[in-house]
Amino acid sequence: MKFHIEPAIFEEVPDFKVAIIHYNSTTVSDSPQMLKGRLQLFQEQLFFELEELSMNEIEGIWEWRNIWKALGADPTRYRPSAEALYRRVSKQDYLKSHSSAIDLNTLFSLQYGIPSGMYNREILIGDIRITTGLAEDGYDGLNGRFNSLHNILILKDGYSPFGSPYVDSVRSAITEETTEILHVLFLRPTMSVEEAQSLANACGTMFTSINGGEASATILYAGNPSIEAADLPPRKSARY
Repeated sequence: MKFHIEPAIFEEVPDFKVAIIHYNSTTVSDSPQMLKGRLQLFQEQLFFELEELSMNEIEGIWEWRNIWKALGADPTRYRPSAEALYRRVSKQDYLKSHSSAIDLNTLFSLQYGIPSGMYNREILIGDIRITTGLAEDGYDGLNGRFNSLHNILILKDGYSPFGSPYVDSVRSAITEETTEILHVLFLRPTMSVEEAQSLANACGTMFTSINGGEASATILYAGNPSIEAADLPPRKSARY
């Protein structure tokens, strides 16, 4: 399996970058109380911070709004997922616990102010491209409706689109039967590659400390726009 960012992305956003984290032999289950409590507490703290801030004052939000505009999408109509989460928290519409994988994904997105997606690697087919959606691209999303993805940044395998920093698909959703996961952090362009790698490693360590298994991470950017999955060396982590 190969991960590849289409060159057209860099023409519009030269510093575009994502972190690809591969989790293998992991176990998804109900979240431990520690994680449930941390997710709830972080949202409560963030609510008070957001009372003093506009969305455009949050680095990850305005950077992703700019990416949306550069690629031809309307960020006021199709909000990047991190902004949608922040807006829920600002209304005290806190996200409830879902599973040990999804709760961590939500926490990472809120904590770093960036879109973050986890995908069931076992159902993906062939190579994966990070590209912008065409007029015919779309899927049934986790928001409960069919989503058109025209000019929206998407992840696309050999079958169809399956993920996006807008909303993810039902097809690639994580369940408690999932043992192999692709985790994509849609990073801020202003973040250096070194900072990005450190962040990805930290996320991988936290995930495997709760869910077990192995994690490996790499950063895709203009200087390294593709990688073979076989080139990702596993990093073992003991499970608590």
